[in-house]
Amino acid sequence: MTRHVLRCSCLLLAGALALALFSTPAAAKTWKLTYSVFFPASHGQAKAAEAWAREVENQSNGRIKITVFPGGTLTNAKNCYDGVTGGISDIGMSVFAYNRGRFPVMEACDLPMGYPDGLTASRVVNAYHRAMAPKELDKVKVLYLHAHGPGLLHTKKPVASLADLKGLKIRSTGLSAKVVKALGAVPVAMPQGSTYEALQKGVVEGTFGPVEVLKGWRQAEVISSTTLCKTVGYTTTMYVVMNKRKWNALPADLQTILEQTSARWVDVHGKAWDELDTLGMEASLARGNRTVELSKEENAAWKEAVRPVVTDYITRASEQGLDGTTLVKTLKRIMALQLQARDS
Repeated sequence: MTRHVLRCSCLLLAGALALALFSTPAAAKTWKLTYSVFFPASHGQAKAAEAWAREVENQSNGRIKITVFPGGTLTNAKNCYDGVTGGISDIGMSVFAYNRGRFPVMEACDLPMGYPDGLTASRVVNAYHRAMAPKELDKVKVLYLHAHGPGLLHTKKPVASLADLKGLKIRSTGLSAKVVKALGAVPVAMPQGSTYEALQKGVVEGTFGPVEVLKGWRQAEVISSTTLCKTVGYTTTMYVVMNKRKWNALPADLQTILEQTSARWVDVHGKAWDELDTLGMEASLARGNRTVELSKEENAAWKEAVRPVVTDYITRASEQGLDGTTLVKTLKRIMALQLQARDS
């Protein structure tokens, strides 16, 4: 009897050891991921990205480890998306508009819709992406999107009218270049990382962007005035995407953690954009820069001037086999719902 019990105990112990040998490596496997971010490390959006990475690590009990490479050190802003699809980085954050024409469905989000703030813009672009599920993003796993508050005009000399703006060389990106042209200025395409030097050297005479650039990218040092043209406020949509092969290789529970954390981080980025706008304006005014309010007549004139930008987008989208009218209507509907929720 004693020998039988001992034999059973040994068998159970052997079985437990075998189970441990086969199960422990899989359970304990650490997934090491790289994350390319084009914002400099000191920028609030890079800090939000870093906080997301740490939260994913915490939620996964360390089974996911993410190394963040800020400042475009792994892949630059323009090549970030290809860096993700090509496996240079596992995750990437950059701007759709830096690859102009490549993301026609998502391009609609950057139209001058009069976005009031970054939180609303971030919620709108994510809801729009869910509604449209564009095939142009099929090669990656979209974790989440975010978008800045209203893009305004920052110039080396005050601009209070379309007449003041006419002929000025203005830095812009993607659809904002069309906004600049529609307003009578000369668009000069370049990413944010090149804008400070371009303003400093007089390559451009102004830039369109959210107020946060005045501090986050130190542009308050090289401009003197911000025109509060919110009636034509556009946004620039930013993506956080993951290599599809690496995503598919993850266990389902880790995929869920990434998705749930990403869903929460939409508002984290949106609120960060708004806080950064406040800090940007404070930094600019502290340097003696000024703000310019447009008159009622000028606001109406600017809004009318950019109307063809929306019409042109619809036409170009339709030429690519997309229903441009539906895309814009969907965006406007989502915007209206978000504004209603915000104001209720």
